[in-house]
Amino acid sequence: MTDIAALALTKRFRHTTAVDELSFTAPAGKVTGFLGPNGSGKTTTLRTALGLVAATSGRVLIGGRDYASLTRPRRVVGAVLEATGFHPGRSARAHLGVLARAGGVPRARVAEVLEVVELSSDADRRVREYSLGMRQRLGLASALLGDPEVLVLDEPVNGLDPAGVAWLRKLLRAQAAEGRTVLVSSHLLSEVAQTADHVVIVAGGRLRFEGPIDALPGAGSLEDNFLALTAGESR
Repeated sequence: MTDIAALALTKRFRHTTAVDELSFTAPAGKVTGFLGPNGSGKTTTLRTALGLVAATSGRVLIGGRDYASLTRPRRVVGAVLEATGFHPGRSARAHLGVLARAGGVPRARVAEVLEVVELSSDADRRVREYSLGMRQRLGLASALLGDPEVLVLDEPVNGLDPAGVAWLRKLLRAQAAEGRTVLVSSHLLSEVAQTADHVVIVAGGRLRFEGPIDALPGAGSLEDNFLALTAGESR
């Protein structure tokens, strides 16, 4: 099983410690909500996991390996960190075709993921014509292209309407049910409460809670627990 494990991860930017001795596990077969106030180190942690930022110390392992050591990373990890990075004059189908060639993914997979994210009817429109929600779906299609064992998503509900949010919830739970590891960073706590099995809560770059969502220490909602665990850390 391919989990994600942060092991005493620390990242400093000059005089600022963004992540401080952070350790947690996002288990396979679960949707893990990665939660924290602005400036809590979530994005830095995700970027470190994907080899985009070098750790000051510690590691993030994917299935026991550093991202850089993965032989075919697109087949192991699919990630969406922001709904950008698309050539505005290129169609969704062409964009995914380029990624498929670069990642050694069969071309037939392009049509499959367009169907999954419900963009088939708009696949030949230029991305500049897409709404933010459509770009989010295209980002998800890019992440799913290699049929990865792990999904890493940063604020994936941005730009989605209520029907799109419900669709995404169903998709993520289906991915986890197939044994994949799904790590989702989000500020939308009500949606995380409906989607996640497991939560990791950080503040000030440090771990405040990790475990099943029904094992939170307080008696209230996820929001109540989040606010209590991160008191004084919002920016």
